[in-house]
Amino acid sequence: MPNSTADFHMHTVYSDGSSQPEGLLEAVAKAGVTTVAVTDHDTMAGYERLTPKALELGLNLIPAIEINTHWGDVDVHVLGYYTNPEGSLLQEVMHQHQQARRIQIRAMVEKINKLTNIKISPDEVEALSHPQGSLGRPHIAKILYEKRAVKTISEAFTKFLKSNCSTYVTRETASPHEAVEAIYESGGIPVIAHPGLAEGIDKLVPELIAYGLCGLEAYHKSHNPPLIEYFCCMAEEHDLIVTGGTDFHGLPEQYANSHNRLVLPKSTADVVNSLWTKRHSATLRTA
Repeated sequence: MPNSTADFHMHTVYSDGSSQPEGLLEAVAKAGVTTVAVTDHDTMAGYERLTPKALELGLNLIPAIEINTHWGDVDVHVLGYYTNPEGSLLQEVMHQHQQARRIQIRAMVEKINKLTNIKISPDEVEALSHPQGSLGRPHIAKILYEKRAVKTISEAFTKFLKSNCSTYVTRETASPHEAVEAIYESGGIPVIAHPGLAEGIDKLVPELIAYGLCGLEAYHKSHNPPLIEYFCCMAEEHDLIVTGGTDFHGLPEQYANSHNRLVLPKSTADVVNSLWTKRHSATLRTA
């Protein structure tokens, strides 16, 4: 299957990515991608810069977001396509999550300072995040790396930032049901991101359909071919669409390699656009 001309999952410096919005879109266009959704965690602030750049490059830019949620002890990420940031429920969720992120990071920094000889401050960590973006554990990892407390970013997560670490603090988040509902209420298309990473997702999907779930991200770098087929079959069983993306977090010059590994049906963009058009048309008829 040839490389897709669409990518429905990537991140910028507005959350935990390394690319500036403009640089990322330039790399996307150079790789031959024509339809793109930038899905920063819990924020859509980057679209102030993404939208004019996409227009300049002739890209079909879909406004999007990735909302991190907890379902019991399981992390469930919900992608939203064609989301309107002015939606009341979505605004509430984004605001709640930004506050929760800061509380979590400050608590983890406090634990690291208390339980180790490493001394970092919340201000140092927050300085690494975009003022309008989302604060997260990768920003702590960068500080630990800069202070030479760890040799790699991965080591920072293994020693200090994973859920089994003594310095980890759980972040209070919305439930996946609330995230799906907020995206749907905003006029968007809610899709479960990388479902293979969420244990018990087959039990959750039927519940979320009642809240507006529209699709599953079957094509993801963490899914092997049997798992891709499994989620494609699950989507067909529940009349859901299938999406996919690189889940790119790197620098622009690294994007081409990630895109070369993305195998995604060329019809994906048409399916997503058709679903949004159908929903939008129904909304106009009932308005």
